[in-house]
Amino acid sequence: MAKYQAYAEYKDSGVEWLGEIPSHWDLQRLKVILNERNEKNDPIKSTNILSLTMHQGVIPYSEKEGSGGNKPKEDLTAYKLVYENDIVLNSMNVIVGSVGISRYFGIASLVYYMLYPRNLNQTNIRFYNYIFQAKSFQENLGRLGTGILIKKSESSGKLNTIRMKISMEDLNNEILTIPSVEEQTQIANFLDHETAKIDHLIEKQQQLIELLKEKRQAVISHAVTKGLDPNVPMKDSGVEWLGEVPEHWEVSKFGFISQVVRGGSPRPAGDPTLFNGDYSPWVTVAEITKDDELYLTSTETFLTKKGSEQCRVFKAGTLLLSNSGATLGVPKILCIDANANDGVVGFEQLQIDIEFAYYYLSILTNDLRERVKQGSGQPNLNTDIVKNISIAIPPISEIQSIVAEIKGQVEKFVCLIQKAEQQILLMQERRTALISAAVTGKIDVRHWQAPTLAEAHTELSA
Repeated sequence: MAKYQAYAEYKDSGVEWLGEIPSHWDLQRLKVILNERNEKNDPIKSTNILSLTMHQGVIPYSEKEGSGGNKPKEDLTAYKLVYENDIVLNSMNVIVGSVGISRYFGIASLVYYMLYPRNLNQTNIRFYNYIFQAKSFQENLGRLGTGILIKKSESSGKLNTIRMKISMEDLNNEILTIPSVEEQTQIANFLDHETAKIDHLIEKQQQLIELLKEKRQAVISHAVTKGLDPNVPMKDSGVEWLGEVPEHWEVSKFGFISQVVRGGSPRPAGDPTLFNGDYSPWVTVAEITKDDELYLTSTETFLTKKGSEQCRVFKAGTLLLSNSGATLGVPKILCIDANANDGVVGFEQLQIDIEFAYYYLSILTNDLRERVKQGSGQPNLNTDIVKNISIAIPPISEIQSIVAEIKGQVEKFVCLIQKAEQQILLMQERRTALISAAVTGKIDVRHWQAPTLAEAHTELSA
């Protein structure tokens, strides 16, 4: 924050998360500044169901990305009303910044809190929306939460599940800053501009990551279907999507070069005498699809001895493939003896190099998902579909060269992707630090001026 000036005079706020604040700022409990809107949609005043997402803010449920999450209720009277310019908070995830300002009139789940100013003339709602995005305030709220908290991450050591419900009664008693409404507006305008710039840079890095992943996939695809020699004579594979392959390669199917076997789950599901034990590693679709690594070396959950005896054990060195759900078609090489559920197939007695087969299957993920899209039920790859997957097989010595080349190229892409991810992390940290500094008065932006359109364009293009 070195480029921004501090205020001339400060005073102790007496509030740990705020520290010192500008001497002319006031303090007050949230309930004095903001009021909870707790209006039921009964009788029905709106059918526009809204959803709050971490990355998209408050949006119509129909525009929500992905298919996860709770399904909307049929009874629309079981929702609360949301007005335009309400701050919407998820009471279960507010400590990680699940908050946004609504641009819509609509309805939202009972788990949400809707807040609006008690005095419009003295309150800029955008300023208080930013307070909820300040990391120091979020960490302060952590002491109020009840429920599950599993953190980690710090550049993606993963594990994130944060569900800590905070009551409105506790929120109401939190101390917030009160600059003048003119200063609130200036701070909100400043943060709107600066966070938009950072968000634009983050988006560019995310686009770069997607491009790098596409290029990585193209490199793998070319290597496992065309080989490394651009001058080799080619032949028609007889498989439409595969096209031409090197003339000396053999075209086969996975059913001819392996035993394709489906995993199985102990029954009844959830029986504590079968699940959550400490006897045998338990491979689920989530374990296979949790990252882009070749190898699966451990699992988070285990079966009991009784549970393990009820289903197949796949040996270490088995190639696995997720075969059900939205994330089907993802391969993984098993490095431990483990049971696997019925959303997984294994290729036993595989007659080709396992890493070559892994890379080959990895390029088919999207195609396999397209094949099973038809129908309204759960997407599923049965073993017949998997057995009939065609594969072009090079000689053993050539396979070794192809795998070595792929590994070398993939490593380069991984490094570039990690650098882009690190840039995103740094920018996200800067974003949250800037918000915290502005709403707690650690920087003085009263004299900040919004750039002209030409200056703004230059900033975004830089």
